[in-house]
Amino acid sequence: MKRLLPTLLCVLLLTGCAARAEHTADDGKMSVVCTLFPYYDFARQIAGDRAEVTLLLSPGREAHSFEPTPRDALTIASADVFVYNGGEGELWVEEMLDSSGENIGTALCMMDCVDAHEEEIVEGMQVHEHEHEHEDSDEIEYDEHIWTSPQNAIVLCRAVCEAMCAQDEKNAEAYRANCERCCTELAALDGEFRALREEAKRDLLIFADRFPFLYFCEEYDLHYRAAFHGCSTDTEPSLATLKFLIDKVEQENIPVVYTVDLSSRKIAEVVAESTGAEVGVLYSMQTVSRADFEAGETYVSLMERNLETLREGLL
Repeated sequence: MKRLLPTLLCVLLLTGCAARAEHTADDGKMSVVCTLFPYYDFARQIAGDRAEVTLLLSPGREAHSFEPTPRDALTIASADVFVYNGGEGELWVEEMLDSSGENIGTALCMMDCVDAHEEEIVEGMQVHEHEHEHEDSDEIEYDEHIWTSPQNAIVLCRAVCEAMCAQDEKNAEAYRANCERCCTELAALDGEFRALREEAKRDLLIFADRFPFLYFCEEYDLHYRAAFHGCSTDTEPSLATLKFLIDKVEQENIPVVYTVDLSSRKIAEVVAESTGAEVGVLYSMQTVSRADFEAGETYVSLMERNLETLREGLL
């Protein structure tokens, strides 16, 4: 990444203005570029056919190891609105914007739009030495999966809308009307999760995987235990971590062990085989599979899948 980034910055500096002008001449539509799927989904629903919306992180691509290519740099440079998450996972964005941000109409950092929560390390979670060092420092590491709370999603959807309206005032009324329809769906989704929480017999979720659902769990007062934190690079748990998860499932009589979409089910399957629990998949939506993308799945439709999977574990 250190070798690649200077090249990308040069591409942006030398070609950013020209690329943007060329794009505008092609179709006259506003260009919106989003790094992650939830923001892409909100933007395309808000835009309808009035803007061209691009997802930078292609379907199925691992978000945590994403490195932008020169083509990505040109795509960003051509944007009227560039929507990115921010945080440690997208430090490359800040360096790009520092060098050539003037070529982009509006750059919107979504982590600035909501209250970010500190990354949590809970009982049984595997932590490496460098993460212990981070805990001892004054620097705060924030959980970046802010969209997993439907309440946050409403705020984020409206932020995307206002950025688009600022760049394309003539279509602002249509954008805001589409945004309100989207937010009505998100509010209904939030209501479904609250109803499930009221009915729930349990309040503990076990993730034999990374845990990208901190905002979701805090929104609905759910407890959790997990193998790794949300942005961990780990894929293999220690024996101590694995034993902790197995013991916790048995002690609490947990019926479903969770893993996240596009992740290996290996750890969850080991826990399930040892305890008799089922394996459930929850969609974190940092990225989505090619099949789901081509099928037109949305934030709401994937969260509806999560609702049904959580119902199996909580009721």
